[in-house]
Amino acid sequence: QVQLVESGGGLVQAGGSLRLSCAASGLTFSNYHMGWFRQAPGKEREFLVAIRWSGGITQYADSVKGRFTISRDNAKNTVYLQMNRVKPEDTAVYYCAAGPSRLGHADYWGQGTQVTVSS
Repeated sequence: QVQLVESGGGLVQAGGSLRLSCAASGLTFSNYHMGWFRQAPGKEREFLVAIRWSGGITQYADSVKGRFTISRDNAKNTVYLQMNRVKPEDTAVYYCAAGPSRLGHADYWGQGTQVTVSS
């Protein structure tokens, strides 16, 4: 059974930093591209970025470019999202996904972790 478990969400002040983690199990992690999405209340799910099994990174969404960084540790079956200089508009539920596409599809999804940025 595939499980993706996000952690690291919470409340942070604008301008601060947060690091999300996503621990994967039940799949051969090193074979999968991994990605991060987010969904704010009343909005569609937004693709943020993906990282290939080799470590190559897709283009970041304009909304997070220059502030967020994706990385992965294949030895730990974990993908990370470092969030710097966060803004109130970054408030959303953040999801990691295995086998993601920019269209919002994925082979597997995590349950999501809430990030709230206060102004």
